[in-house]
Amino acid sequence: MLKPRDAVRTLKEYHPPLGHRNGLRLDFNENTAGCSPRVLQKLRALDGDSLARYPVREPGERAVAAAFGVSPEEVLLTNGTDEAIHLICETYLGPGDEALIVVPTFAMYEIYAAATGARVVSIPAGQDFSFPVADVLSAITSRTRFIAVANPNNPTGAFASLSDLTKIGEAAPDAALLIDEAYFEFCGETMATQWRDLPNLFVSRTFSKAYGMAGLRIGVLMGNQDQIKVLHRASSPYNLNSVALACLPDALTDKQFIHSYVAQAIEGRRQLETELEMWGVRFWPSRANFVLMNLGEHCQEFISAMRSRDILVRDRSTDYGCQNCVRITVGIREHNQRLLASLREVFSEIGLRQKVAR
Repeated sequence: MLKPRDAVRTLKEYHPPLGHRNGLRLDFNENTAGCSPRVLQKLRALDGDSLARYPVREPGERAVAAAFGVSPEEVLLTNGTDEAIHLICETYLGPGDEALIVVPTFAMYEIYAAATGARVVSIPAGQDFSFPVADVLSAITSRTRFIAVANPNNPTGAFASLSDLTKIGEAAPDAALLIDEAYFEFCGETMATQWRDLPNLFVSRTFSKAYGMAGLRIGVLMGNQDQIKVLHRASSPYNLNSVALACLPDALTDKQFIHSYVAQAIEGRRQLETELEMWGVRFWPSRANFVLMNLGEHCQEFISAMRSRDILVRDRSTDYGCQNCVRITVGIREHNQRLLASLREVFSEIGLRQKVAR
């Protein structure tokens, strides 16, 4: 009888609640405005001949390298950040190795690492979800082969200092250190190019958030060119489809679209945090395009009341240390204003009272 490997058979299952998402989607940190008009124009211009050809990845990698200020040899395009994580785990991890993650964080680090048969060591975040650099350094052993850090972190929005991340890379030269910068555009700080001094460092980016292209599944993995060359061997040459690759240059060149969207999201983040402070709701300052808050006993009631107003927010109660927590995405100004208006109605409805006069 055919049986899966034990490491796969015992994996945790990850089922993001993607069904029945009608309404204003503030639950998955997507671009609430959609993608650039230039991308839509490119999509409409594609013909049957474009889709009949096998995709060619290299021109897209050259375009990304030029836009991000790195060399093409330091870039690998991936099918979303998920494939980047998967490739690193499959390349550098095996049974008996250890992977370090700081929790709570993106679930796929643990899943892909555990699938290799490696032992996953979960390190709790510090007070107020601060990055526990001392604990991470203490957890590094001779078996450590993979360390993953989302920066800013999801679902907390917390940011680890670049100097702390450098210390970790230096302390674990035999481990692949992945800094997942999915929310880079909303914070502006990056570890990019530091792999020239830390050859074990990898930086990933995505076009699913600020660029509004989650449905096209485009990720970018950057690192030391010798290591990237190895990862190219493990990657399918056709991992990105032709439609995604055709749209990528237009997404990169429409800088005004990205700048405008990011500015509105940061403004909305600031407004949401100010609003929560006025109502006395506990939240954690964010460097991303979302805010995590704790609503205590009102958590589920709040989620239901927002859904009744056709606004979707994300229940994060099952994440480590996030009981009764809700994560809310911010986006364009119009959507942010709708969010705040509904938030005030719901807070009043569930019995909260403003702590600070408006």
